[in-house]
Amino acid sequence: MRHVAAPGGARQRWSARLAVVAAVGAGVLLLSVAGFKSVGLAAVGAAGLVVAAAAGWWALTRRGVVRGVALVVAAAAPPAVLASYVAARLLWLVLVSLALCALAGVAGRSALRADVAAGTAPGRPVPPPGRACLLMNPRSGGGKVGRFGLQEKAEALGAEVVLLGPAGSADVAALARDALARGADLLGVAGGDGTQALVAGVAAEHGVPFVVVPAGTRNHFALDLGLDRDDPSRSLEALTDGVEFRVDLGRVGGRVFVNNASFGAYAEVVQSPAYRDDKAGTLLRLLPDVLTHQRGPRLTVGAGAVSVDGPQAVLVSNNPYRVGDRAGLGRRDRLDGGVLGLVSVTVDSAVQAAGLLRGRRAPGLVALTAGEVVVGADQSEVRVGVDGEALTLPAPVRCVSEPGALRVRVPRHRPGVPPARPRLDWRRLWELAVTAGRGLPAAGSARAGGPSGSGR
Repeated sequence: MRHVAAPGGARQRWSARLAVVAAVGAGVLLLSVAGFKSVGLAAVGAAGLVVAAAAGWWALTRRGVVRGVALVVAAAAPPAVLASYVAARLLWLVLVSLALCALAGVAGRSALRADVAAGTAPGRPVPPPGRACLLMNPRSGGGKVGRFGLQEKAEALGAEVVLLGPAGSADVAALARDALARGADLLGVAGGDGTQALVAGVAAEHGVPFVVVPAGTRNHFALDLGLDRDDPSRSLEALTDGVEFRVDLGRVGGRVFVNNASFGAYAEVVQSPAYRDDKAGTLLRLLPDVLTHQRGPRLTVGAGAVSVDGPQAVLVSNNPYRVGDRAGLGRRDRLDGGVLGLVSVTVDSAVQAAGLLRGRRAPGLVALTAGEVVVGADQSEVRVGVDGEALTLPAPVRCVSEPGALRVRVPRHRPGVPPARPRLDWRRLWELAVTAGRGLPAAGSARAGGPSGSGR
C-alpha cells in the first residue's frame, strides 16, 4: 500500500536529520579531539554527579558537622569537575559536545512531536444549568475570589454563591449537600484542590455536574482539565457555554481525592506544628529521622503483584503523572484512565541515593499503575497528605480508583492540556531521517502516545 506524506512531513524529516547529525557530531567531535580521553571526560562527569547525589543524601540524613561537610562536598563536586576539564584544556570540547547533544534533543523531540496525539477532547455540549451553586473560599490563592470578582460574575450569570467562612473544610461537604437539598442541579468550587475534592465527592455521589474554578494556589486539578489558571473567571463560562465529560476520582481510606495522596516523608513533615511558620528549618530538623525510619511508621506498599517494603516516600495519584518529562512534570495526560498512579522511593544509603540518577531504571524507584494500592504500616495509624490536606488514617490504608465517577463541566473554549514531550526514540528518528518523502505515516498514527479518551 502506498503511504501519503503527512502535512509538515518535510519539516519532520529535516528535524530528524538535524537530530541525528547533531548526536553523531557530538560523538565524532569527542573522539576526534580527545580520543580515548573522551571516556575519561565522561567518567569524571558521571563521578561528579554520583558524589553530589551521595553527599546530598548525607546532608539530608545527618546533623551537625557531618551535614555541614556533606553540603560542602555536594556543592564542590560540580566545580571540581569543571576544574578538571579546564586543567585538561578540554572545557570547550565538553561545552560544544553538550550543546550538540542539547540540539539533538530539541530537534529530535520536534521531529517526534507529530507522533504524539495532541489537543483536548471537546466533550459533550450541554445546556446551562437551571440552578447552579458555587462555593467560594475568599482566602484561597491570596484572595483570588475578590481580586477577580468571582462572586459578582457568578451571580450575574444566575448562580447562587456560598462564601466559606473561617470554620474550615469540615463544613464544605455539608454545605454542598444543603445546596442540593435546596434544588441545585450543579455544584462548583472556587478554591484549592482540597476543597475541590470534598465537593467533587458530593457531586459524584448525587450524579450532578461539577465546575472547577481555579482560585487556589496551585490548582493541579484545573491544570489537568485544561482550564485557564491565570484567569479563574473564565471557568465561569462553563455555566453558559459549557461541555461535559466524565473523569475518575480517587479514594483513600474512604476520602475522595482529585489529585493525589502522599505517604511517608512529606506527609510526616507537613503535619508538624512548626512546618507552617518555618518550612526549611522543620525539614532540616525532621528529615534525618524520617528518612532513616526513626520517626513515623515503616511503610509497606502493595499494588497487584508488586510489593515494596520500607519506602520513604509514596505518592498515589488519580491517574498517573508524567514521568521523565521535566517540562510536564506534575501533569497527567488523562483523567479517565480508570487507574491509580503509584510512585514510591526507597533509599537507605548514599549508594542507593546515587542510583536514583538512573531515573526510571533505578532499583529504589517504583512507578506503575494499578486499580488499587494498599499502604500498610507497623503502627496503627498513618499520616497522609490528601490533595494538600493533612490527615491521619487507620492502617492499612486502601486506595482505589473510581472510574468515570465525576461529571465535570468546563468552558467550551479553554487552553487545553499541552501534549507530553515525546520520548527520544532514536530508531524512529533514524527511520524519519533516511526517508526521502516516501512511506511517511500520517501524524498521530499507530505510534501516537499522547492524551486519548473522552476524559479530556
